[in-house]
Amino acid sequence: MANTNKKKLSGKPLVDETLDLWQEYGKKRDSWAQHVQEDKEFRLGRQWTKEQEDILKARGQAPIVVNRIHPAVEAAKSMMSANRPSFRVAPREDSDNKVAQTLSALLAYMYDISDGRTVVRQMIDDYYVTGLGYIQVYQDPMMDMGKGEVCMHDVDPLDVYVDPNSRDKFFNDAENIIVSRLFTKDQAAKLYPMYEKAIRNANNNTADFDHDRPATGRANDFAAHFPEDVDRTHNDEYVRGYERYYKKMVDRYRIYEVFSKDEHLLDEDEYQEYLQKPAWIVNGQIMVDENQVKQLLAQYEQMKQQHEMQMASQMDQMGLEDNALVPNMPEELNIEQITYMDLVAQNQIQVVNIQVKRVYMCVIIGDKHLYSRELPIEDYPIIPFMSLHTRTPYPQSDIRMVKGLQEYINKMRSLIVAHATTSTNTKILVPEGSVDMAEFEQKWAQPGVAIPYDPTDGAPMPVQPSPLPNELYQGETTAKSDIDHQLGLYEMMMGNAQAAPQTYKATISLDEFGQRKIKSKLADIEAGLTKVGQVALALMQQLYTTEKVFRVIQPNNSLNEFVINKKLVDDKTGEISVFNDITIGKYDVIYLAGSTLPSNRYAELEFHMDAYSKGIIDRNEVLKKTEVWDMEGVLERTDEISQLRSQVQQSMQEIQKLKGDLQTRDREAVNLRKRIEVEKFKNELDQVSNKAKAAGTVYEKRLDDNLAVIKRDVADSIKTQVSTSPGGKESKPKESKKK
Repeated sequence: MANTNKKKLSGKPLVDETLDLWQEYGKKRDSWAQHVQEDKEFRLGRQWTKEQEDILKARGQAPIVVNRIHPAVEAAKSMMSANRPSFRVAPREDSDNKVAQTLSALLAYMYDISDGRTVVRQMIDDYYVTGLGYIQVYQDPMMDMGKGEVCMHDVDPLDVYVDPNSRDKFFNDAENIIVSRLFTKDQAAKLYPMYEKAIRNANNNTADFDHDRPATGRANDFAAHFPEDVDRTHNDEYVRGYERYYKKMVDRYRIYEVFSKDEHLLDEDEYQEYLQKPAWIVNGQIMVDENQVKQLLAQYEQMKQQHEMQMASQMDQMGLEDNALVPNMPEELNIEQITYMDLVAQNQIQVVNIQVKRVYMCVIIGDKHLYSRELPIEDYPIIPFMSLHTRTPYPQSDIRMVKGLQEYINKMRSLIVAHATTSTNTKILVPEGSVDMAEFEQKWAQPGVAIPYDPTDGAPMPVQPSPLPNELYQGETTAKSDIDHQLGLYEMMMGNAQAAPQTYKATISLDEFGQRKIKSKLADIEAGLTKVGQVALALMQQLYTTEKVFRVIQPNNSLNEFVINKKLVDDKTGEISVFNDITIGKYDVIYLAGSTLPSNRYAELEFHMDAYSKGIIDRNEVLKKTEVWDMEGVLERTDEISQLRSQVQQSMQEIQKLKGDLQTRDREAVNLRKRIEVEKFKNELDQVSNKAKAAGTVYEKRLDDNLAVIKRDVADSIKTQVSTSPGGKESKPKESKKK
């Protein structure tokens, strides 16, 4: 990317040329500027001319203002700037997609440091009121500790003078654009501190606002609504400043490196410096990194030393005749140092001489030319936002279309108030000579007072005023509705709940339908914001050439940190690479349509909650649609709660398992006790059985013993009987019949 050309173009002739152009452009736009000034006065309540006020006062009417323009503009402005505009940078060709994402964040960073919300709101205000709003993109060299920042700010439409022959909506075909306003010399010195001496010595050529703030004849209520209303202090010296922008065709060299596939666009000085850059041919290959060449040479020397040591060792061990076992010597490096000029001659670098369009800027304070420089952009950094493009630099505003309706409302309201005043103060027709007029006027308003009069001349008679027709009141209401309709608004959009449908979905549908005209207006705003992003991106690629860390507040209120142009060194190869190098590559800026419009938070939250429940998105996306500020804290606490819930659930599962185990063990214990009781009973039965068996055995033995005794006793008895019987013979016992 070409560096900024700070060469001065010319001295006094450039000053004279710029002043002549300013005077010429100012005369061409006088009529339009008068309408614009009148539009701005209407918006702020200056809606009666001095002549009209004098006439009303002579009639006894008050110059009442019912300002319907101001709330309508505020409603439209708040709707069209409800959210931060969203830029998306898309890579072209082989550009890095991650770098494109970083550039998108960098545009959001510019919006934040420039107080973009205030800038956009003021631009939209000018867009509605004057039909033309401006945003200027510029480089502020004083910001970020002297490193510079790309910023943007709004510009008063009456401070901008455009080539009257321009037909393009963005003034791409304009020969010149001049931004001019008055400064105190102290203000100018703070704005351009490097040129303070020239500013102090500058002579002012025109120190008033008459040229760019034409008089409209509107009555001045002594309120400081505009710069011309402010009384200038006697201690300050005023001087007019000029920023002139114009386009020139300049010579450039388009470079294409065959060996690296890189492209460059260089001016003459950069091209000559480029040709002297060193390069190396190493064994037929082109190398442009000196460190890489040195590292390759060091590796070769190390390999060479290792080869020599191996060869010497093997020769000592095996003899000279066995040196064939030594590994081959590494290929010798053939290094030739050349320049890029030699590569151009070898057609390794292709050069095409082309002409490109560039914007030049010169700054003049009073009669002093401070500096001139070439900007690395093709489009003017003064981006217009036109309401109704008339194919001239002078668009028509919406306010101009409703000024007649606003005047009608004011006249009707003034008439109604005057009628109400006269109705409460009754008029009396008094025949001449019938009463003493001094006495009559004194006593008429007193209750219960008798006023004498001469009946021959006639009695005093009150005159009742004619009532105002209902069409008069209806006409005022219709005019109010016509103003809202002309500006693309309706009552529900302005917070009137009575105009809303009964159902929630019907309200949403009607709101979306009613925003169609606003969205048509928004197309103008979005086209201009896209141009703002394109110009800002070109300035960023030229300004941000070193490492930079920046932070961006995301829509979910989280703070993200980004790094650009960070140099990284490979520990193994020593090669230096640049991470997120924004200075190279080609990118397109895409503005997300409708991103500034208000959104229905509840509808969006409901949609995202449904998507979250279905697993389509994660909780982070859901939180983005809420007003939770501490999103990171919420996520952290949610994780902790989830972990605790998981732990509790695991503990409950373990408890349930333990309960089941305990119940099982209880059942096993009962069964064991039963088995023990059974075994115990069995043992007791066995003991009883054994005892019974033993007792039976003893009893049987006793029976046997008793039987033997009985048998013996019987035998003894028989013997005795035999011995004592007659004959001395032993008699046999009788056989028993019973068995």
